Amino acid sequence: MSFINYANKEVNCKIIYYGAGLGGKTTNIQYIFEHTQDTRKGKLVTLSTDNERTLFFDFLPLSVGEVHGYKTRFHLYSVPGQTFYESSRQFILKGVDGIVFVVDSQPERMESNIESFESLEKSLELQGYDLSKLPLVFQYNKRDVPGAVSIKELEATFNPTHLPYFEAVANRGQGVMETLQAISQQVIRELKGEGEA
Repeated sequence: MSFINYANKEVNCKIIYYGAGLGGKTTNIQYIFEHTQDTRKGKLVTLSTDNERTLFFDFLPLSVGEVHGYKTRFHLYSVPGQTFYESSRQFILKGVDGIVFVVDSQPERMESNIESFESLEKSLELQGYDLSKLPLVFQYNKRDVPGAVSIKELEATFNPTHLPYFEAVANRGQGVMETLQAISQQVIRELKGEGEA
């Protein structure tokens, strides 16, 4: 999972934003990138396909602190949402340390959200991961849309075990940093051996 760079005394952790196409994964990554100090981040890399983009950048947050004397660098990825990008998603999921599952709150997107969550579970299983043992945070995005699915229904559908969740309007930055902070803290607890798994 985590990669240790002994020369730089850094632990590198991979956090993946997963969810249905056009649900807000890319918007989250772009917002975080734009609001991270230049001296603390790498380049934003965009891999474009016809319908979706995969974004990646790494950064060194000040607030996280050290793990056993090593600085922690996070690598953030968004994963293509459409089902025909299965091989890309499999590749990006390798070595994952934490997942933010982004749910589109629009009622007409519920079926796509559910398919995406099932795809995540299946993809992780194929690689030997158990989703219930990985750091996971839910982000209920697009809370500003008229007729947004209720939090109660979203929780019942995606999060019956009551993991952390955040309401968000990612294109305004609402809930974006809170989501990132929560998943980062879970990953750090796992690295320090304080996780429940």
